Amino acid sequence: MQSHKVQLRLMGSDFELIVVEQDAATSQQRLHEGVAEIQRIEQLLTEFNDTSQTALLNRQAGMQPLQVDEEVYALIARCIRLSTLTQGAFDITAGALKALYNFKGSSFQLPDAATLAATLKAVGFQHIQLQPERTVYLSRKGMRIGFGAVGKGYAADRVKALWMTKGVKSGVINASGDLTAWGTQPDGSPWKIGIADPDNPSKIMLWLPVNNAAVATSGNYEQYFEQNGIRYSHNIDPVSGKPVPFIKSVTVVSPSAELSDALATAVTVMGREAGMYLVDQLPNVHCLLIDAENQVFQSRHINIHATA
Repeated sequence: MQSHKVQLRLMGSDFELIVVEQDAATSQQRLHEGVAEIQRIEQLLTEFNDTSQTALLNRQAGMQPLQVDEEVYALIARCIRLSTLTQGAFDITAGALKALYNFKGSSFQLPDAATLAATLKAVGFQHIQLQPERTVYLSRKGMRIGFGAVGKGYAADRVKALWMTKGVKSGVINASGDLTAWGTQPDGSPWKIGIADPDNPSKIMLWLPVNNAAVATSGNYEQYFEQNGIRYSHNIDPVSGKPVPFIKSVTVVSPSAELSDALATAVTVMGREAGMYLVDQLPNVHCLLIDAENQVFQSRHINIHATA
């Protein structure tokens, strides 16, 4: 058996797809199918294309409902359930808040209280109405939904499902560290993912073996700003409308890349105690958290390999 891979930029992230197959031609076919599936999902969910279902929903917010594809309707329904589970720490309507902050430039300013209060009126998963016949209504003007916190995970899950129906026994879909893997490497050893050192992201701090599981990391070392000695991550608390401080990275392992993706964001927003408590209540979900003091906290049953 041999592994074959393709690397390219999709959904605004660097994707790597690896398939383990006997035959090179079959491998290339599977890789081609995987890339096509991610491209399809990107066209469906992106906020940056006027014809995507996300863009159409946002344009009609507060005005009229829109009928969407079955998979978009189901994805929104799962996101609402995750929002309920995390008490609003994960929320696909938080996009309106992102526009208030500039995480990529050098000039950072907190919005004034009035602007923040006005924007928060357009935020809240409870304002998404799921109506019959796959119809969705964003009930407040100015509402914006976005799938940035689950889209890559959803795409990874879809490619895995597609490949498994074609008989692929071992593979990896990696979207800039949000990863799902099953089976083993060609030599029989487990797949593993490195957890980056938040102070030196090119350095691996810990290794996690990954066997038929999905891993996602939310960190404050790529997009962030610092003010008065405190670093704030690009993750925004949808309830307060403010960026989250004091947590450098959160890694979640679960059976689904979509779930890991969403929970990594939620635990970051919830904070160490509430976030870890939630994870410990969920079956087959594990978490590793690094705080501002570089202390490492882990959920009860996580399996860490500290060396490569």
